[in-house]
Amino acid sequence: MRLQGVGKRYGTGRMVLDNVDLYLAPGEVVAVTGGNGSGKSTLLRLLVGVARPTSGTISGRPREVGYVPEFFPDDDSLSALSYLVHMGRLRGLTTSDAADRASRLLDRLALSGGRRTPLRRLSNGNLQKVAIAQAVLVRPKLFVLDEAWSGLDVDAHSVLSELVEEVAGASGRVVYTDHRQTVGATRVLQVVDGNLVELDTEPVLVTRLVLNPPPDTNLDEPVALPKALSGAMSTAHDGEKVFVQVKRADTDQLLMAVLADGWSVIRVDEPVAVPSGGAS
Repeated sequence: MRLQGVGKRYGTGRMVLDNVDLYLAPGEVVAVTGGNGSGKSTLLRLLVGVARPTSGTISGRPREVGYVPEFFPDDDSLSALSYLVHMGRLRGLTTSDAADRASRLLDRLALSGGRRTPLRRLSNGNLQKVAIAQAVLVRPKLFVLDEAWSGLDVDAHSVLSELVEEVAGASGRVVYTDHRQTVGATRVLQVVDGNLVELDTEPVLVTRLVLNPPPDTNLDEPVALPKALSGAMSTAHDGEKVFVQVKRADTDQLLMAVLADGWSVIRVDEPVAVPSGGAS
């Protein structure tokens, strides 16, 4: 799949993207970074065909596209299962095949509240699981995710990472943006002034930690991160869980420091090779 000289503006405004060239090879996992309003989501919408370029050409888009948008409709009266069966039928599956695939995906993602809960009654995290499931009902050859890890629980984080690996392993192309991580990316691109800049891809080993703050922490207020985390490559928190990426060489020192501050460790993942400068 290739983008050549692609530009995009909305109405008579400035060019959000300008003269973008990009080639996506089968099996690639590409992370897109950049500040708010830089054009990351616009690039993803162009890739999946939701938006059309103002200039330039996009060629080689595969038929099987899976897209997890940043905002997923949450006012539908359809149940999670009914919605997924409907989407499966639109993509050529039989009703029984769509129901079977949908059920297995919802089980794998551990949807809370039940498959027959209306979408409008699901929490944001569970709605995100439905969004992910609809994108992979038919295994995509292009899998595009816009902040898809946001709001997911720890186990669903791992499942989504597995789905990304499965698509890439089957010669699909994966492009995603997420403020927490670029783990698993074979390339990291940054949107700067409407252009794509490729970041240094020399890999470093990164450990991902999931931590709990001390028991007396007021979770109704923003969690104050200890100074021990100041050297982490990235941090983010969701409720009482804090997600940390740290270079493998610094992992032991960081763990000792947070434990001394009264934090507890939920999980320590195996180190993963990521492009240097890629964690965000």
